[in-house]
Amino acid sequence: MDISYILNELGEERENYFNAIAPPIIQTSNFKFDTVEAFRQALSDEYQGNLYSRGFNPTIDILRKKLAALDGAEDALVFGSGIAAVTIPVLALLQNGDEVVCVENPYSWTIKLFNDFLPKFGIKTTFVDGSHTEAIEQAINSQTKLIYLESPNTFSFDVQDLEAIAKIAKKHGIYTMIDNSYCTPLYQQPISYGIDLVAQSATKYLSGHSDVVAGVVTGTKSLIKQIFEKEYMNIGASMSPQNAWLILRGLRTLPIRLEQSSSTAEKVIHFLNSHPKIDQVIHPFNPDNVTVELAKKQMKKCGGLFSFTLKESSLNQIEAFCNELKHFSMAVSWGGYESLIIPACAGISKADFNSENQRHILIRVYIGLEDSEYLIKDLQQALEKI
Repeated sequence: MDISYILNELGEERENYFNAIAPPIIQTSNFKFDTVEAFRQALSDEYQGNLYSRGFNPTIDILRKKLAALDGAEDALVFGSGIAAVTIPVLALLQNGDEVVCVENPYSWTIKLFNDFLPKFGIKTTFVDGSHTEAIEQAINSQTKLIYLESPNTFSFDVQDLEAIAKIAKKHGIYTMIDNSYCTPLYQQPISYGIDLVAQSATKYLSGHSDVVAGVVTGTKSLIKQIFEKEYMNIGASMSPQNAWLILRGLRTLPIRLEQSSSTAEKVIHFLNSHPKIDQVIHPFNPDNVTVELAKKQMKKCGGLFSFTLKESSLNQIEAFCNELKHFSMAVSWGGYESLIIPACAGISKADFNSENQRHILIRVYIGLEDSEYLIKDLQQALEKI
């Protein structure tokens, strides 16, 4: 299915809403029925239609169709946040006594899900270095029901072999799930490699304007229906029609925003690689990355997110550099129009900071839609002051 068709036409039955080019926001909690029988059928299977907007809604349905098609999936569910799009499917797949194999260092709230939340339900997680496929297979036992991936990771940019891991999982009858927020469906399609469920933070590139918090998961109709009918409806982490509309708007420009962010990031990376105060730039296509060939096989491009380290990586130097930046906002998240920076040390107490620990000294950069020279000048002036 052509990307332009998906983004601009799929699901948009304009004759149903006055031939308006932009779809309407159906801002309603409820839907009426003309007969008891029609009401009965809707109540018996809410997955099939609109009954109450905690479940489905016409504006949300348009978005679901587009997101499923972009991933090459049969169906999609959308959520009120990215972590809800991870937590609710995981809860739907697992039960007391099950075990998870998860890659090391996923998104921080995913770590909390596996370390703090799931043990309350008797579910154990083993964390492994996912860049070594054999480590994942060795961690599997008879209780393992899910392999959870994040490729690339969004701080250290570790990459996993999706096709090989999917084959291992199928051999053992285990579900696979991945956080694909870094790449979006435009730069990586995990379902084509055999992954069962694909989650994304729609807060990031999909919406693209830093004004929505949302998530999405895609997969087969049977898996999506299984998630919808219990955990999704019971927990009630649904998306509002207003936010669904904002993401629909954001999708219109997704290809050109990704291209701008990616191409500008390449220029900024080139500048940093040649600067005497920079020790290392870390991103999936870095020639020094041991998984660079795998990354290039699985991913079309890298987008605008990468990390780097300073040659002098004391806490004072890292903080001084970040504090001197004028045009990079220091903030969490990424994927919007604005360039951002986040030093890993911001999440570590000063007493615990260790300059010998690679993860402590990382400085993550997101390149937005600004001109490359504008951003490079800002980095240059900040580097000159340390």
